[in-house]
Amino acid sequence: MLIDTHCHLDAAGFDADRDAVHAAALAGGVERIVVPAVAVDGFFRLKTIVARYPGCVAAYGIHPLYVKQAQDGDLALLRSWLEREQPVAVGEIGLDHYVTDGDPQRQEYFFVEQLKLAREFKLPVLLHVRRAVDQVLKQLRRIQVPGGIAHAFNGSRQQADEFIKLGFKLGFGGSMTFSGSSRIRALAAELPLEAIVLETDAPDIPPVWLAGGRNAPGELPRIAAVLSELRGIPAGEIASSSCLAARMVLPGI
Repeated sequence: MLIDTHCHLDAAGFDADRDAVHAAALAGGVERIVVPAVAVDGFFRLKTIVARYPGCVAAYGIHPLYVKQAQDGDLALLRSWLEREQPVAVGEIGLDHYVTDGDPQRQEYFFVEQLKLAREFKLPVLLHVRRAVDQVLKQLRRIQVPGGIAHAFNGSRQQADEFIKLGFKLGFGGSMTFSGSSRIRALAAELPLEAIVLETDAPDIPPVWLAGGRNAPGELPRIAAVLSELRGIPAGEIASSSCLAARMVLPGI
Protein backbone atom coordinates (compact mmCIF):
# COMPACT_ATOMS: atom_id res chain seq x y z
CA MET A 1 0.00 0.00 0.00
CA LEU A 2 1.10 3.55 -0.76
CA ILE A 3 -0.21 6.97 0.23
CA ASP A 4 0.09 9.93 -2.13
CA THR A 5 0.25 12.76 0.39
CA HIS A 6 -0.11 15.53 -2.21
CA CYS A 7 -2.06 15.17 -5.45
CA HIS A 8 -4.30 17.72 -7.18
CA LEU A 9 -6.75 15.16 -8.53
CA ASP A 10 -9.31 17.97 -8.83
CA ALA A 11 -7.17 19.82 -11.40
CA ALA A 12 -8.71 20.54 -14.78
CA GLY A 13 -5.93 18.52 -16.39
CA PHE A 14 -7.67 15.35 -15.17
CA ASP A 15 -11.18 16.24 -16.35
CA ALA A 16 -10.94 14.11 -19.50
CA ASP A 17 -9.84 10.87 -17.82
CA ARG A 18 -10.07 11.21 -14.04
CA ASP A 19 -11.81 7.85 -13.66
CA ALA A 20 -8.97 6.08 -15.48
CA VAL A 21 -6.29 8.00 -13.56
CA HIS A 22 -7.84 7.02 -10.24
CA ALA A 23 -8.30 3.40 -11.31
CA ALA A 24 -4.66 3.17 -12.40
CA ALA A 25 -3.51 4.52 -9.04
CA LEU A 26 -5.57 1.95 -7.15
CA ALA A 27 -4.32 -0.84 -9.40
CA GLY A 28 -0.75 0.19 -8.63
CA GLY A 29 -1.30 0.03 -4.88
CA VAL A 30 -1.97 3.71 -4.14
CA GLU A 31 -4.83 3.33 -1.69
CA ARG A 32 -4.95 6.84 -0.24
CA ILE A 33 -4.68 10.17 -2.06
CA VAL A 34 -4.60 13.49 -0.20
CA VAL A 35 -6.10 16.23 -2.38
CA PRO A 36 -5.31 19.79 -1.20
CA ALA A 37 -7.27 22.85 -2.27
CA VAL A 38 -5.72 26.01 -3.68
CA ALA A 39 -8.59 28.53 -3.53
CA VAL A 40 -12.02 28.78 -1.91
CA ASP A 41 -13.84 28.80 -5.24
CA GLY A 42 -12.61 25.24 -5.74
CA PHE A 43 -13.66 23.86 -2.35
CA PHE A 44 -17.02 22.46 -3.47
CA ARG A 45 -15.52 20.86 -6.57
CA LEU A 46 -12.82 19.26 -4.46
CA LYS A 47 -15.39 17.97 -1.97
CA THR A 48 -17.41 16.41 -4.78
CA ILE A 49 -14.37 14.72 -6.31
CA VAL A 50 -13.02 13.18 -3.12
CA ALA A 51 -16.51 11.89 -2.30
CA ARG A 52 -16.68 10.19 -5.68
CA TYR A 53 -13.30 8.46 -5.62
CA PRO A 54 -12.58 5.88 -2.89
CA GLY A 55 -9.43 6.49 -0.89
CA CYS A 56 -9.33 10.22 -1.59
CA VAL A 57 -9.40 12.73 1.27
CA ALA A 58 -9.52 16.52 1.24
CA ALA A 59 -7.50 19.36 2.71
CA TYR A 60 -8.79 22.92 2.48
CA GLY A 61 -6.68 26.05 2.27
CA ILE A 62 -5.57 29.00 0.16
CA HIS A 63 -2.36 28.52 -1.83
CA PRO A 64 0.17 31.38 -1.68
CA LEU A 65 0.01 31.88 -5.45
CA TYR A 66 -3.75 32.39 -5.22
CA VAL A 67 -3.82 35.00 -2.47
CA LYS A 68 -3.64 37.88 -4.97
CA GLN A 69 -7.10 36.97 -6.22
CA ALA A 70 -8.44 36.02 -2.80
CA GLN A 71 -10.73 38.23 -0.75
CA ASP A 72 -10.25 38.86 2.96
CA GLY A 73 -13.62 37.19 3.47
CA ASP A 74 -12.20 33.97 2.07
CA LEU A 75 -10.60 33.29 5.44
CA ALA A 76 -14.05 33.28 7.05
CA LEU A 77 -15.23 30.89 4.35
CA LEU A 78 -12.25 28.65 5.02
CA ARG A 79 -13.11 28.65 8.72
CA SER A 80 -16.64 27.48 7.97
CA TRP A 81 -15.36 24.67 5.75
CA LEU A 82 -12.86 23.51 8.37
CA GLU A 83 -15.57 23.48 10.99
CA ARG A 84 -18.16 21.69 8.84
CA GLU A 85 -16.11 19.26 6.77
CA GLN A 86 -13.41 18.15 9.24
CA PRO A 87 -10.67 17.72 6.60
CA VAL A 88 -7.40 15.89 7.19
CA ALA A 89 -5.36 19.11 7.05
CA VAL A 90 -5.28 22.80 6.23
CA GLY A 91 -3.63 23.15 2.86
CA GLU A 92 -2.15 23.94 0.55
CA ILE A 93 -0.76 26.97 2.37
CA GLY A 94 2.63 28.63 2.70
CA LEU A 95 4.96 31.10 1.02
CA ASP A 96 6.35 31.32 -2.50
CA HIS A 97 9.17 33.81 -3.05
CA TYR A 98 10.21 32.20 -6.33
CA VAL A 99 7.59 34.01 -8.41
CA THR A 100 8.53 37.53 -9.39
CA ASP A 101 5.02 39.00 -9.42
CA GLY A 102 3.97 37.70 -6.01
CA ASP A 103 2.86 39.85 -3.10
CA PRO A 104 5.04 38.76 -0.16
CA GLN A 105 3.14 40.77 2.44
CA ARG A 106 -0.25 39.43 1.36
CA GLN A 107 1.14 35.90 1.18
CA GLU A 108 2.43 36.19 4.72
CA TYR A 109 -0.87 37.59 5.98
CA PHE A 110 -2.86 34.68 4.55
CA PHE A 111 -0.26 32.16 5.71
CA VAL A 112 -0.28 33.44 9.28
CA GLU A 113 -4.09 33.56 9.44
CA GLN A 114 -4.35 30.02 8.11
CA LEU A 115 -1.81 28.78 10.63
CA LYS A 116 -4.00 30.30 13.33
CA LEU A 117 -6.99 28.41 11.94
CA ALA A 118 -5.00 25.18 11.91
CA ARG A 119 -4.01 25.77 15.51
CA GLU A 120 -7.60 26.53 16.47
CA PHE A 121 -9.00 23.41 14.78
CA LYS A 122 -6.04 21.26 15.84
CA LEU A 123 -5.25 20.33 12.26
CA PRO A 124 -1.90 19.64 10.57
CA VAL A 125 -0.90 21.75 7.57
CA LEU A 126 0.29 20.98 4.04
CA LEU A 127 3.02 23.49 3.26
CA HIS A 128 4.04 25.04 -0.05
CA VAL A 129 7.57 26.40 0.43
CA ARG A 130 9.62 27.89 -2.40
CA ARG A 131 12.64 30.06 -1.60
CA ALA A 132 11.03 30.86 1.73
CA VAL A 133 12.07 28.05 4.05
CA ASP A 134 13.42 30.22 6.84
CA GLN A 135 10.42 32.55 6.70
CA VAL A 136 8.04 29.60 6.94
CA LEU A 137 9.98 28.10 9.84
CA LYS A 138 9.87 31.45 11.63
CA GLN A 139 6.06 31.49 11.53
CA LEU A 140 5.80 27.83 12.52
CA ARG A 141 7.86 28.51 15.63
CA ARG A 142 5.61 31.45 16.45
CA ILE A 143 2.28 29.78 15.69
CA GLN A 144 2.49 26.16 16.74
CA VAL A 145 0.31 23.71 14.82
CA PRO A 146 -0.02 19.90 15.09
CA GLY A 147 2.73 19.28 12.55
CA GLY A 148 2.15 18.63 8.88
CA ILE A 149 4.09 18.06 5.68
CA ALA A 150 6.64 20.31 3.99
CA HIS A 151 5.54 19.45 0.46
CA ALA A 152 8.19 19.05 -2.28
CA PHE A 153 10.96 19.72 0.20
CA ASN A 154 13.99 21.40 -1.32
CA GLY A 155 15.84 22.93 1.60
CA SER A 156 19.09 22.14 3.38
CA ARG A 157 19.74 19.35 5.85
CA GLN A 158 19.74 21.89 8.67
CA GLN A 159 16.36 23.23 7.55
CA ALA A 160 15.03 19.69 7.24
CA ASP A 161 16.07 19.00 10.82
CA GLU A 162 14.23 22.13 11.97
CA PHE A 163 11.00 20.98 10.30
CA ILE A 164 11.40 17.55 11.90
CA LYS A 165 11.87 19.14 15.35
CA LEU A 166 8.56 20.96 14.83
CA GLY A 167 6.75 17.70 14.14
CA PHE A 168 6.75 17.84 10.35
CA LYS A 169 7.36 15.19 7.71
CA LEU A 170 9.08 16.01 4.42
CA GLY A 171 7.48 15.26 1.06
CA PHE A 172 9.56 13.70 -1.73
CA GLY A 173 8.35 13.01 -5.25
CA GLY A 174 9.22 13.53 -8.89
CA SER A 175 12.17 15.86 -8.34
CA MET A 176 13.99 13.07 -6.53
CA THR A 177 13.99 10.94 -9.71
CA PHE A 178 16.34 13.25 -11.63
CA SER A 179 20.02 12.36 -11.41
CA GLY A 180 20.90 16.06 -11.45
CA SER A 181 18.84 16.77 -8.30
CA SER A 182 21.85 15.95 -6.15
CA ARG A 183 20.79 17.80 -3.01
CA ILE A 184 17.27 16.37 -2.99
CA ARG A 185 18.56 12.86 -3.67
CA ALA A 186 21.15 13.17 -0.90
CA LEU A 187 18.48 14.28 1.55
CA ALA A 188 16.18 11.44 0.49
CA ALA A 189 19.02 8.98 1.08
CA GLU A 190 20.22 10.37 4.40
CA LEU A 191 17.27 11.79 6.34
CA PRO A 192 15.63 9.61 8.99
CA LEU A 193 13.32 7.31 7.06
CA GLU A 194 10.48 8.01 9.48
CA ALA A 195 10.57 11.70 8.45
CA ILE A 196 9.85 11.01 4.75
CA VAL A 197 6.48 10.80 3.04
CA LEU A 198 5.83 10.21 -0.65
CA GLU A 199 3.88 12.43 -3.02
CA THR A 200 3.33 13.15 -6.70
CA ASP A 201 1.93 16.72 -6.75
CA ALA A 202 0.15 15.47 -9.88
CA PRO A 203 -0.41 16.78 -12.46
CA ASP A 204 2.76 18.78 -11.68
CA ILE A 205 6.40 17.81 -10.92
CA PRO A 206 6.52 14.83 -13.30
CA PRO A 207 9.25 12.23 -12.66
CA VAL A 208 12.09 11.89 -15.13
CA TRP A 209 10.52 9.05 -17.13
CA LEU A 210 7.52 11.22 -18.12
CA ALA A 211 9.81 13.67 -19.95
CA GLY A 212 7.79 16.68 -18.82
CA GLY A 213 4.41 15.09 -19.44
CA ARG A 214 1.43 15.06 -17.10
CA ASN A 215 2.10 13.48 -13.74
CA ALA A 216 -0.45 11.17 -12.10
CA PRO A 217 -0.87 9.39 -8.75
CA GLY A 218 -0.24 6.06 -10.49
CA GLU A 219 3.43 7.07 -10.80
CA LEU A 220 3.92 6.80 -7.03
CA PRO A 221 5.11 3.16 -7.02
CA ARG A 222 7.98 4.02 -9.38
CA ILE A 223 8.80 7.09 -7.29
CA ALA A 224 8.90 4.84 -4.23
CA ALA A 225 11.22 2.49 -6.13
CA VAL A 226 13.65 5.37 -6.71
CA LEU A 227 13.72 6.07 -2.98
CA SER A 228 14.29 2.36 -2.40
CA GLU A 229 17.33 2.46 -4.69
CA LEU A 230 18.71 5.62 -3.11
CA ARG A 231 18.52 4.13 0.37
CA GLY A 232 19.43 0.58 -0.55
CA ILE A 233 16.45 -0.98 1.20
CA PRO A 234 13.50 -3.02 -0.11
CA ALA A 235 10.59 -1.23 -1.73
CA GLY A 236 8.24 -2.86 0.77
CA GLU A 237 10.07 -1.19 3.63
CA ILE A 238 9.78 2.17 1.87
CA ALA A 239 6.04 1.67 1.41
CA SER A 240 5.48 0.66 5.03
CA SER A 241 7.58 3.47 6.46
CA SER A 242 6.11 6.22 4.27
CA CYS A 243 2.55 5.11 5.04
CA LEU A 244 3.26 5.03 8.76
CA ALA A 245 4.82 8.48 8.59
CA ALA A 246 1.84 9.83 6.65
CA ARG A 247 -0.64 8.43 9.16
CA MET A 248 1.34 9.80 12.07
CA VAL A 249 1.20 13.34 10.76
CA LEU A 250 -2.24 13.11 9.07
CA PRO A 251 -4.26 10.96 11.48
CA GLY A 252 -7.43 11.66 9.48
CA ILE A 253 -6.32 9.46 6.60
